[in-house]
Amino acid sequence: MYFKQLVKEDLGCASYVVGCTNAAVCAVVDPRVDMVDDILTMADGKGLKITAVIETHNHADHISGHGEIARRTGADIYVHEQAQAEYPHKNLRDGDELRFGVVKLRVIHTPGHRPEHIALAVADTSRSEEPWLVLTGDSLFIGDVARPDLAVPGEEGASVLYDSIFDRLLKLDDGVEVYPAHVAGSLCGRGMNAKTSSTIGFERKYNAAAAPRSRDAFVREMNENLPQRPPNMYNIVERNRKDYAHVEARLLPRPLDVQAFQREMESGALVIDTRSPHAFGEGHIPGVLQVYLHGSAFPTRVGFVAAPDSRLLLVVKDEHDLREAITQLAVVGYDQVIGYLEGGMVAWREAELAIQSLNSLTVEQLHTLRHNLHVLDVRDEGEWDEGHIKDALHVPYYFIEQRLQEQHNDLEQYMDQPLAVVCGSGQRSTIASSILLQHGFTQLFNVVGGMEAWNEQGFATAGGRAVM
Repeated sequence: MYFKQLVKEDLGCASYVVGCTNAAVCAVVDPRVDMVDDILTMADGKGLKITAVIETHNHADHISGHGEIARRTGADIYVHEQAQAEYPHKNLRDGDELRFGVVKLRVIHTPGHRPEHIALAVADTSRSEEPWLVLTGDSLFIGDVARPDLAVPGEEGASVLYDSIFDRLLKLDDGVEVYPAHVAGSLCGRGMNAKTSSTIGFERKYNAAAAPRSRDAFVREMNENLPQRPPNMYNIVERNRKDYAHVEARLLPRPLDVQAFQREMESGALVIDTRSPHAFGEGHIPGVLQVYLHGSAFPTRVGFVAAPDSRLLLVVKDEHDLREAITQLAVVGYDQVIGYLEGGMVAWREAELAIQSLNSLTVEQLHTLRHNLHVLDVRDEGEWDEGHIKDALHVPYYFIEQRLQEQHNDLEQYMDQPLAVVCGSGQRSTIASSILLQHGFTQLFNVVGGMEAWNEQGFATAGGRAVM
């Protein structure tokens, strides 16, 4: 048996190639669209023909590569019969078996995360008919289980997930290896481990989310402390369900000189500055959004601040960053990247156009000036609950635009007052600051190093008040 796991840490995604080298055939499971070239190269290098692409479910956090692989290899696509897929495919049902030489894949219907969700018990029949490993998709994770609220009401999803976890997956033998479709970094669970595999026995013993308890207790706990839903979720699910033959090719961004870039801005295009928080702070185009390309979860963070149908313009450091940004944005469904600023900020400066800056503060400066300014914490609720600066305001960065659109909100009173914006490390606070700058806030300070640096200095954390 040939088995290979491929992991993309940006969104915590894992895909798999499993097959038989003697029969020279393989299947691909849960391929992400930007993994396709790597998967094809890998299969070719091993002399394997891809004859099947299998989706454990309709993914909500990334665009799948099943259509691209099918186009380029002629492989059949397999998905559960409840997936409502509009592309050419073969339906799977509980108990179905697929064979690829000595490899046997047995379908286990495991709804909960989504109604169509399946896991795949994988056996190497040259050694045993019993499963060696199980591809759990988004059901049983390493140190966690799937969130139940993305396709159906959370209570309904959790009740079904209870059966999938305790009556199906955890009934497998202790030694069966566990390989999920997501690891740490994904929004499809709550507390996934960064380790990319485990065993049924280890998860049964040490996975707190899979600890034995009543159905009612499980349902209640699975709907507590859930992270924000993946942005662009509904658009991504529909894209993954639709016939890939009718999907329009994504635009190739055009290099735009300063004048052409300004014209596109004036016509309503949204500008994303992908440079570092430091570079953005030193000088940027007024009114643009900042999301750091090389920070954590770049495409997810863009998804939280840019509408799915946005026409995007990019400010990048160089051509390598341009290619990387385009690829990552396509993963979460942003195909309308219409252009980028040719020559970057150097060209903008040379044209002597307006430049805006963002002041910064170290945590030592913030501690010294604490009583002379206000603090806005833009981290997630769970991070806030673990400890924050006394009397700070709390609005997660992805809610700031929504709050500012409300007729009466507690943020507006700080538009002309000193306001220090803090997150975990200084990346999300830069996103938040760019939004606040768009709305006319005049005395913003981005806290360098964020709460990580604050805690490293041993500064006090205490209760605060949230902007509701």
